[in-house]
Amino acid sequence: MRAGCIDIGSNTTRLLVGEYRDGQLVEIHQERAFTLVGRELAGSDSIGEAKCAEVIDVVRGQLAHAHELGAAEVRAVGTAAIRRAADRRRFVDAVLEATGLSVEILSGEEEARLAFQGAAGTLEHPPSGDLAVIDVGGGSSELVVGAVPDGIRWWRSLALGSGSLADRWLRSDPPSAQELAAARAEVAGVLADCRPPRPELAVAVGGSATSLARLAGRVLDPPSVARALNLLTGAPAAEIASRFEIDARRAALLPAGLVILEAVGGLLGATLRVGRGGVREGVLLEALRR
Repeated sequence: MRAGCIDIGSNTTRLLVGEYRDGQLVEIHQERAFTLVGRELAGSDSIGEAKCAEVIDVVRGQLAHAHELGAAEVRAVGTAAIRRAADRRRFVDAVLEATGLSVEILSGEEEARLAFQGAAGTLEHPPSGDLAVIDVGGGSSELVVGAVPDGIRWWRSLALGSGSLADRWLRSDPPSAQELAAARAEVAGVLADCRPPRPELAVAVGGSATSLARLAGRVLDPPSVARALNLLTGAPAAEIASRFEIDARRAALLPAGLVILEAVGGLLGATLRVGRGGVREGVLLEALRR
């Protein structure tokens, strides 16, 4: 059986289609569109009519692709930007009316659980001890620690996202040292009261982590992070995008994502490794294992 997940986030709306084969989630297709719902909310607390129509067009197309690829079930989820929008119910109703698809607005706890499930379920060799997962989204970041297969024992949904942090502090291209310092100060403040258990393995997932792997490799140790930061602060986003084959809009968000991942790695006392799965994979695993 094949299933699909459409994830309406703060930066992007993404489709993942996969199937469960020999005890593993196998990716069939994925695609994304930069719908930037979080930026829409920066000037107000609502998703405007034009933005709503834009997202609906994307969802309609992704749903059609999922069905063309044989997905028997398609789930849609909304994360940080959707759950904080004052008109979220109107948005969900509009998507349902236009596409027939019901969008489930995930709580911070549900998003953390699915991110952990998706990351843990796509590891080749799960650790015998605790696994930490950090999922950096556009409007929030989920930090989860637990064991496989026992589940989560500590989690936080952090008011930190690559899109929101970049919009507030990293407005130059490339960002200046002063802007980076301001962004780091905000991240440090949000993380000040976090006391996660120390894990055996720490995995970073989400668009920022996946794109940073192109610049720094899949192990985000201090030398790799420093190398990536030098690249991101030494050239405009368009140049980084062209050089490393990254979407220019994603390249503009990478300094913010890197600042968050750098701080979380220090908090955990662990080297982050870029994982394969996150919320979408968690949704599919939940659907396909039933």
